[in-house]
Amino acid sequence: MRNNMGLVYTNENCVACNKCISACPVIGANRAVALEDGGMRIEVDGNACIACGACFDACQHEARSYQDDTEQFFEDLKKGEKISLLVAPAFMANYPDEYEKYLGILKTAGVNRIISISFGADITTWAYLNYITSHHFLGGISQPCPAVVRYIEKYIPELLPYLMPVHSPMMCGAIYTRKEMGVTDKLAFISPCIAKKNEIDDPNCKGYVSYNVTFNHMVQYIKEHHLTGRMLAKDEIEYGLGSIYPTPGGLKENVYWFLGDDIFIRQAEGEKHMYEYLHSYLDRIKAKKSLPFMVDALNCSSGCLYGTGVEESRAVGDDTLMNLQKIREDSIRKKGAWGKNLPPKKRLAAFNAQFKNLKLEDYIRHYTDKSGDVGLKEPTAGELHAIFEAMEKKTEEKQQIDCSACGYEGCRTMAKAIYNGVNCKENCVHYAKDVALYETEVARKLTEEINSQNEDKLKQAERISEVIAGVADDFTAIRNSLAELSGGNDGNARESTEIAADMQNINNFSQEILKAFQQINEFLVKIESNNAAITDIAAQTNLLSLNASIEAARAGEAGKGFAVVATEIKSLSESSESAAHDTTENSDEIKRFMENLMEQANTLSGLVRQVDERVDTLAAATQEMSASTRVVEDMSN
Repeated sequence: MRNNMGLVYTNENCVACNKCISACPVIGANRAVALEDGGMRIEVDGNACIACGACFDACQHEARSYQDDTEQFFEDLKKGEKISLLVAPAFMANYPDEYEKYLGILKTAGVNRIISISFGADITTWAYLNYITSHHFLGGISQPCPAVVRYIEKYIPELLPYLMPVHSPMMCGAIYTRKEMGVTDKLAFISPCIAKKNEIDDPNCKGYVSYNVTFNHMVQYIKEHHLTGRMLAKDEIEYGLGSIYPTPGGLKENVYWFLGDDIFIRQAEGEKHMYEYLHSYLDRIKAKKSLPFMVDALNCSSGCLYGTGVEESRAVGDDTLMNLQKIREDSIRKKGAWGKNLPPKKRLAAFNAQFKNLKLEDYIRHYTDKSGDVGLKEPTAGELHAIFEAMEKKTEEKQQIDCSACGYEGCRTMAKAIYNGVNCKENCVHYAKDVALYETEVARKLTEEINSQNEDKLKQAERISEVIAGVADDFTAIRNSLAELSGGNDGNARESTEIAADMQNINNFSQEILKAFQQINEFLVKIESNNAAITDIAAQTNLLSLNASIEAARAGEAGKGFAVVATEIKSLSESSESAAHDTTENSDEIKRFMENLMEQANTLSGLVRQVDERVDTLAAATQEMSASTRVVEDMSN
C-alpha cells in the first residue's frame, strides 16, 4: 500500500510509531493512514516529500525504502546502451580501497567513459564567483543540494530569487562532458543522494543526465549479481578543491580559498536545522537586515559524504572524513590555482584562466515555483474548534497537552494535519486513551446491568415455577375430586335424565378448556413478541368459567359440584393471567409446564366422559359426591 509513491516510500515494516512525522521537515509529507484491520500506517506522500532522508535516520524499524535508477542502468548496459559515468567526489572518500575495482567492474559491464564530478564542482565554484562579481549577487543560497532546492521551490518560493542561479556540480560536469568533451553517451551519476533523481528529472536540467545510481544500491547490485571486472579503472579528469564539496562547509572553503576569509559565509546543514534556518533567513530578508555573503546549504548534517544513498555502515566512524582530508591535501599540493603558497588574488586569477574558454550562460540554472500543488491549508477558528471537539479536547488545557506523541510539536499542528486529511484523530494517544476509558466505563455499567437483569430473571423464573407448580397441584386436586365423583355415582335414576344433559354441557366445556390450553401453548411460542395474547386466552378461560357457573346453576343441586369446578377454573385462569405477565423471557419453561397442564386437561376430559357413561348410577352416590365436593371446596380456600 503506497500513497502517491515517490522516491521514498513506506515498506511493510511500518508500525506507525510516528518518529518519521517528527523528523520530517515537511508537515504532510508523512500521512497517517487507517488500515482495514484497525491498525495504522505512516505513508509517504511522494508529491510533498523532498527526499531529505530524515525518516531513514529516525526509523528504528527500517520501514522506509527508496527507488533510483540502478536496476534500469544495469539492464540498459546489458542491452548495449552507450553510457558514460559521472562519479560523485564522495565515492572515492567512501571506497578508497575499492574505488578502482568498482569502476573496473562498471567498465567491464559496458560503461564507456568516467568523469569525476570533483571537476564539475570546480566549475560550479568558478561560475559562482563569476556570477557574484558580474551581478553583485550577495546573500545567495548555494544549490548543490537537490533536497534544499526542492524545499524552496515547494514551500518557500519567496527565496527562489536568492537561490544561486548556477547548476550543481553534477549538472556542471554533465554540461562540460556534453559541450566541451563532445560525449554523446547517456550519462549515469554515481550518487550518494536519493534526491538527485528529482534534479535529474527536473525540466530545467534538460535531460543531461539519465540515471541516478546510488552508492548503496549499486554496491548491493554488484554483490548480489556477483559482478567482477577484468581491470582497475580511474576517472579521467584532474580536479582541485571541488573534491571537498561533499563535506559540510566544502563550498565555503572553496570560496575562502579564492576570496580570502574576511567575508562571512553562513554554513547551514542538517535535515531539521537546515529548513528552520531557511525560514529564519526569509524573516531576515523581510526585515531588511543585512545578509551573509553566501549561504553554504546542505541537507545532510555530515554533508554528501554520508548522504541518503550511502551504505549505512559507511556512516560509522571517521574513516571517510580522513580519506577526504587526504584527497584535499593532495589537491592543494598542486600548482596553479590550487597552489598552497599563493595569495587568494593570484589563485583566483589562475582559476579564471583555467576556465577562460567556458561560457557562464551555459551553466546558469533556472527554477520553478512549485508551491501550488503542496502545502497545508489553515483551518478557521470554527473548523479548529470542531476538530478539537471530535478529538475530545474540549478544554483549553487539553488543547495544549502538546505531548508530541503524534509526531507534531503541538496539538494545534495535529488538528491542522487532521483538517488537511494527512492525519486522523485515532493517531492521537490522548484521544485513544479517552476513548478506551469511556468504553471501559460503558462495559462496566453494561456488565452491572446484565448481572442485575440476570438476577431479576432468576427471581422471575422462581416465581413462575411456583405459580405453575400451584396450578399443577390444583389440576391434580380437581382430577382426584372428579374421580371420586365418578366412582360415587351408583344411583339416582330419577335425576339421571337431567344430569345427563348437564354432563353433556360439562363435557363440551372440558373440550373448550382443552382447546383453550392448546391455544395458550401456541401463543407461548410467540410469547416474546405477543405476550398480550396469553392474557386474552386467560380471559377466554375466565369466560368459560362463567359459562360453566351458569350451567351449574341451571342444574340445581346436581350441579353444585361443577360450580365448584368452575370456580377453581376461574382461579386457574386468573393465575395463568398473572403468570403470563412475568414470563416474557422464560417462555420455554412455561411451555413445558403448559404441556403438562394439557395432559391434565386431557385427563379431565376423559374423566368427564366416564362420568357421562356412569350417569345412570349418579343418584346412589349423592352422599359421596357431597363429601368430594367439600374436599374441592377446602382445596380452594
